[in-house]
Amino acid sequence: MPAKVAVNTEQIVISDGSSFLVTARDGSIDNERAQGFFVRDTRLISYYEISISRSPLQLLASSSISHRVAVYTFTNPELLTINGALPPGCLIITVRRDILGGMHEDIDITNHHGDRVEFQLMLTVHSDFADIFQVKGKRLLTRGHIETVWQDNILITKYQNGTFRRGIIVEPEGASTPPRYANGRLFFDLTLDPGETWHTCVNFTALVDGEVLKPMHTEAAITVTKAGQVMANFLDTATQLQSSNVEVMATYQQALMDMGALRIEVEDNGQTFWMPAAGIPWFVAVFGRDSIIASLQTMAVNYEFGRGTLVKLAQLQAIERDDWRDAQPGKILHEIRQGELAQLHEVPHTPYYGTVEATILWIITLAEAYCWNADLNLLETCRIPLERALAWIDHDGDFDGDGFVEYLTRSKDGLRNQGWKDSGDSIVYSDGSQVDPPIALCEVQGYVYDAWQRAARIYEVLGNRNRAQELRQKAKDLYQRFNDRFWMKEEGFYCLGLDRDKQQIRSITSNPGHLLWSGIVPPERAHRLVQRLFQPDLWCGWGIRTLSANNPAYNPISYQLGSVWPHDNSIIAAGLKRYGYHQEANRIAEATFAAATYFESGRMPELFAGIKRSPESFPVPYPDANIPQAWAAGSIFLLVRTLLGLEADAPNQRLRVQPVLPEWLPDLTLNQLVVGAAKVNLRFWRVGNQTRWEVTHLDGELKVYDEENS
Repeated sequence: MPAKVAVNTEQIVISDGSSFLVTARDGSIDNERAQGFFVRDTRLISYYEISISRSPLQLLASSSISHRVAVYTFTNPELLTINGALPPGCLIITVRRDILGGMHEDIDITNHHGDRVEFQLMLTVHSDFADIFQVKGKRLLTRGHIETVWQDNILITKYQNGTFRRGIIVEPEGASTPPRYANGRLFFDLTLDPGETWHTCVNFTALVDGEVLKPMHTEAAITVTKAGQVMANFLDTATQLQSSNVEVMATYQQALMDMGALRIEVEDNGQTFWMPAAGIPWFVAVFGRDSIIASLQTMAVNYEFGRGTLVKLAQLQAIERDDWRDAQPGKILHEIRQGELAQLHEVPHTPYYGTVEATILWIITLAEAYCWNADLNLLETCRIPLERALAWIDHDGDFDGDGFVEYLTRSKDGLRNQGWKDSGDSIVYSDGSQVDPPIALCEVQGYVYDAWQRAARIYEVLGNRNRAQELRQKAKDLYQRFNDRFWMKEEGFYCLGLDRDKQQIRSITSNPGHLLWSGIVPPERAHRLVQRLFQPDLWCGWGIRTLSANNPAYNPISYQLGSVWPHDNSIIAAGLKRYGYHQEANRIAEATFAAATYFESGRMPELFAGIKRSPESFPVPYPDANIPQAWAAGSIFLLVRTLLGLEADAPNQRLRVQPVLPEWLPDLTLNQLVVGAAKVNLRFWRVGNQTRWEVTHLDGELKVYDEENS
């Protein structure tokens, strides 16, 4: 058997709440890269290097050991000291970092040389206080005023630009030798006898929005912080998976850890809920589309994510028009930020509403959450936001009245493209040229069709049958209108969308795969659509590419013009399952789980390259992918749900299963799966080519059934 290749991103990421640290594997921070210590969208440490006698350390090993603790182990290169040359490998230097509001660092150095050694330990610390948008866009401008003061062995650096203020306090403590500061560096003069160990702590205290976020020295156990306690509760209450396929188990567990680490606190009427942030480093914030999709993916794992997401986004729903922020009455936000550019109103993210499908997907999530939790109070709480969202679809969503929802930014700083493929170059014609908005994407129309049908069921629950009937008729009309305008008969596929002239954008992309999930595809067309998705120009073996390899704009290592996105593939797989294409859905699941085994810790990145899979290949990382990322982790949960065909009907105390396990996954057990007030354990296993299942434990009332005994 060939050796297993391990793919990593050459970075280590740890976080707690809105504070996170991104370093190179050697623990250094380079201000020219997407690295640093960030708190609330501001980079408080932009450059950091530990050296001894002006020589860089030699890395032996490094790893995160929990979501908020990382350990780095080094030794020395050959050093020139005042007592002569020190051979390499005589010193062991261990650095442990712990994120908790601020950052705590422990540095331990042990002398394994036979003689006494004398050297300098040097810590180089710089702060640029760059807004996260500046870091992401690599546009690092000198803006406000920075002042650094060294007093009483404490280094204080503060930044001010008008009303915006940030700061970082660097405080060494516990060292037997006092620190000195000069020329941007902290110095420690060390003398170590053979076998002697020297230790210091360095506390990095964040000054943010008038708050002093002090670090703590803690154990690696996640329960020692508030966010960690909530994460531990999430891990304890989430649906657990067991299988003889240990790689699937490990991937699932890592996805749980990632999702738990990305939680953001939400409050409503004195109650605390949680929703997922989108990802690290760029998206540690409240998002619309990303948080909604991650919540949908996670319904069978912990449906409380859905509740927090729905409530928070409803609180921030637009109620008036603001073109600079692309806000329209009833619209759900795209993202909200807390950094300098947002606070000084230099970017529209306060919040910004430039997303075409978040409002529609919010409706779908509300209905799906009710299917899993049977919470009438949630429906009542969201009744008015639901009505506003539906009104947005009819009016501002379809602003030209052609019966389709399209997007067009009205902001000088708005996003050009506002579907999930929202990079500026992501929507292209079949000749590779750019499509100018307004654009009516195919999958958005499918989402509207699904949202209207699901909203109809909500109104029936709320006792408004007339409104339910009206919405079902609208969905029926859209079904016909969409299939007349978007189908490309000769291709056996749907077009990407309609352009500003209402002509088909005839590119072959992954977008039409979402139409299966929404159910807008006539059964007689599904087969050709499915076949086209798995042609070699779209299917690379690791998943379905975002863009056909035959398109002139195709680039397998681009962001959205030929790469593979796990969340995209998980939604397509769910659609394949809906139409009865079990083996094709399993094919996507196999590719995704196989890719995960190559990435460090089995952690799914936001995306990876669409390079063709072969017996000697491995998935190639996208250089700037967010890791961890919520809907990438969520793709693992949705694929497990798809393999088992889980559909909840909590109001009627029912759970449908339709399991089709592949050969590579001969058995699978789910424990503490929650449906409404019930909690159930389910075991699935293969016998020949068939999948069997049984209920092994049940608390509460729940009928579990499949197609054969329904």
